[in-house]
Amino acid sequence: MSVVHPEIRAVSPLRADAALLPLLHAGHLQRTLAWHHGRAVSAGTFLTHVEQVAATLPAAPAAVNLCADRYAFLVAFCALIVRGQVNLLPPSRAPHMVAEVMAAHPGCYALGEGDLAPAPPGYHRLPPLTDTANATQVPMIPADQLALVAYTSGSTGTPRANAKCWGALHAASRGTRAMLDRVAGTRFNVVATVPPQHVYGIETSVLLPLFGNVAVHAGRPFFPADVAAALAAIPAPRVLVITPVHLHTLVAAGLPLPPLAALLSATAPMPPDLAHAAEQAFAAPVLEVFGSTETCAIASRRLTVESDWALYPGVRLHPRPDGTEVTAPQLDAPVVLADLMEVDAAAQRFRLRGRQADLLEIAGKRASLGDLTRRLLAIPGVVDAALLQLDTADAAGVHRVAALVVAPTLDEAAILAALRDAIDPVFLPRPLRRVAALPRNETGKLPRAALLALLG
Repeated sequence: MSVVHPEIRAVSPLRADAALLPLLHAGHLQRTLAWHHGRAVSAGTFLTHVEQVAATLPAAPAAVNLCADRYAFLVAFCALIVRGQVNLLPPSRAPHMVAEVMAAHPGCYALGEGDLAPAPPGYHRLPPLTDTANATQVPMIPADQLALVAYTSGSTGTPRANAKCWGALHAASRGTRAMLDRVAGTRFNVVATVPPQHVYGIETSVLLPLFGNVAVHAGRPFFPADVAAALAAIPAPRVLVITPVHLHTLVAAGLPLPPLAALLSATAPMPPDLAHAAEQAFAAPVLEVFGSTETCAIASRRLTVESDWALYPGVRLHPRPDGTEVTAPQLDAPVVLADLMEVDAAAQRFRLRGRQADLLEIAGKRASLGDLTRRLLAIPGVVDAALLQLDTADAAGVHRVAALVVAPTLDEAAILAALRDAIDPVFLPRPLRRVAALPRNETGKLPRAALLALLG
């Protein structure tokens, strides 16, 4: 899979008169910013660690931040920014993807907190962190300094790079922070199951502790018991940052969790029945944020209360035939998303109507991939499924729909027979292949290239 890269130097030229914004703020330097290896780390100690790491970094324009430990990532993220270097965040940490990003940015290097085998060329390992003194000065960063280049997941095609400057990250953090403050209070603790390299992970587990009165747990728990243990290791109020795929597993496990102030979800639409089941199981509101790598979060909702999305302050939507144009405080220029939206501008709300790329027309009949997927998932015995329209046409010139299905107790014929009763025959998947698992990435998304590879 190839990725599309920007030219770093051309994205955000620094100006001598650029406004300066703090590396972190909210509260005093003794506040807890992170929970690492069972102990509280103050903001002052964190800044000391940032200084220690920044002093060891090679001279370079950018680095691929491969830190798996969330606290190490946070330290490295800020150390790079203090040194005027850009965090490169590939769509995955797979060696071939890291190599491609590094090749596109000559002179960059990779860094992480542990040994890697194989290690990328010029790999830099973070030094041991010591608490010899607490920093007393908060670094100030030019608002137009380029802070990161993040990549889309590739779920709709080729992953694309998106550059974010420091001022844009400050602006992007305000909406979600204000929304969570209203639900969890102005001081809370976060456990996140999503990787910090993803924009959703950046917004919830990096920007919240930097710009809000929030402390983040350093781990990335995966199994339900690990999620419960991580939550138990931090004090209330607690916010669990998760994805719908992971939340489904958590609800199905039936394990009790420590009291939660809220659960926060993104990266995919939340099924209404899952939202209701999670709120009943964990006695806490399930909140969703809507956004993209291009825009960051722009809206939120609580699906058990209403299906419409509430826009964050300053965000404006302009529907177009091919999607929706977004203007927001964190955007230098409007961004067009492929999502089709019904906008109530007066109420600052919208309803999602699907994506232009999901709309199908075969033999004069129309359907959407989203609706077809829901019908496929509704078949008893289907555990997971993905549908996509093929790039190549068949002998009749039709771009057929294909499906990958996880259904341990069913065969392909049984699945197709059940689906034939639920949809128009022209939209039956050809081929439909049963697989042991779908190739979901760390945030639960399905890269298109991985799906096509499974189809063969």
